[in-house]
Amino acid sequence: MARNLDLIVFDWDGTLMDSTGMIARSIQRAFADVGLTVPSEQEARYVIGYGLTEAMAHLAPEATELQIRQVIEAYRAHFLPNDQELKLYDGVEAGLARLRDADFRMAVATGKSRAGLDRVLKATRLGHYFEVTRTADEAFSKPHPAMLEYILEYTAVSPERTVMVGDTTHDLQMAVNAGTASLGLTYGAHHADELQTLPALAFFDQFDALVEWVLAHG
Repeated sequence: MARNLDLIVFDWDGTLMDSTGMIARSIQRAFADVGLTVPSEQEARYVIGYGLTEAMAHLAPEATELQIRQVIEAYRAHFLPNDQELKLYDGVEAGLARLRDADFRMAVATGKSRAGLDRVLKATRLGHYFEVTRTADEAFSKPHPAMLEYILEYTAVSPERTVMVGDTTHDLQMAVNAGTASLGLTYGAHHADELQTLPALAFFDQFDALVEWVLAHG
């Protein structure tokens, strides 16, 4: 059977790793430390996927540049000591292995920093699955298409043969902006009703289900 897709690009937080709760709590604690209005959990979860500067500025548009730098430093102080405790979602490692064995090419486009992504790739030992990775400190923040465009150029795969997998509207909008298809995962940072405001080939509440769909339809 002819294949429709060659390249699968994954978000990281909330897509492969169960980290959205810790990220949201760390954002809230950082805002409290700096004396800025603490965002709600829903507000904190909304900015997951943005680069840190864009995320904090979105949550505190009235803040000065100094306050933004301070809240980023406070966020890191809360998040980094605990990030080694984070786990992959059920089925992720086995699912990536199945996709690799089916000869799909894979990449990562994430709002994490390069240092942060390299740290979790080493801890999870997943780095060998991904041909190329791109982070928010190497390109414009999602939903700007720059991360995806870099990956497409690096792999020489066309947008029509690529799918973006993510758990936020930022991921799905980035796919729209880059001209690729997308698949949504509803267990991460954004609720299903938010995700479904944007076009996607399908939505899933388990990673295993996404893998089965790709193997059958990709």
